[in-house]
Amino acid sequence: MDIFDAVSSRYSCRAFLDKPVPEAIVRDIVERAARAPSAGNMQPWRVYALAGQRVEELRALLRPRMASELPKGEGVEYVIYPQPMTEPYRQRSFKVGELLYQAIGVPREDKAGRYRQFGRNYEFFGAPVALFFAREKDHGAAQWADIGGYLQTVALLARGHGLHTCPQQAWVSFHKTVRAFLGLPDHLMIYSGMALGYEDPAVAINQWRAPRAPLEDFATFEGFET
Repeated sequence: MDIFDAVSSRYSCRAFLDKPVPEAIVRDIVERAARAPSAGNMQPWRVYALAGQRVEELRALLRPRMASELPKGEGVEYVIYPQPMTEPYRQRSFKVGELLYQAIGVPREDKAGRYRQFGRNYEFFGAPVALFFAREKDHGAAQWADIGGYLQTVALLARGHGLHTCPQQAWVSFHKTVRAFLGLPDHLMIYSGMALGYEDPAVAINQWRAPRAPLEDFATFEGFET
């Protein structure tokens, strides 16, 4: 698979097959992704990869808490979305949520159904591999961007192995539990989780794609020769 196909076929997969991913493949992805650029070559990412019994232990730890603690969980260490969210960003976010729940037949007024689907985040959507990305608490905006670039590189390399991913910032809502589970040192904080595995192509939630704004909405080109 070339890079163009990897980019165009990447999406946030929300239903995975119960098919193990060899450790050698996960190691290859995580190691190769370190070629992602970072300011001053700081490489400010820290990765925790879980599979098998360790993934199931974390699922079991959170499963009985879903009914009473969603959607707020334990609170967050950082705010994911700007408050207030202005246009056009609000409409883009609203639209992708509508498309997701339409795909599985959950109407807007069915809050319980929406919470159940949101709770699937904490099952890693059935993926056999869970990745957590951590960062230094005292690092700044440039390092946040660097880790985002690393995460995207992981997602694209996964496509090269025929795998799919779902980046999951939802895990910051249970940062205390994740910190204790991973034994995260005090100077680090969770940036994001990620589900990794083989997609289930037969499930409705994997049949839609989030729209993208047209090029003219976000890019300007000057000085090029025609």
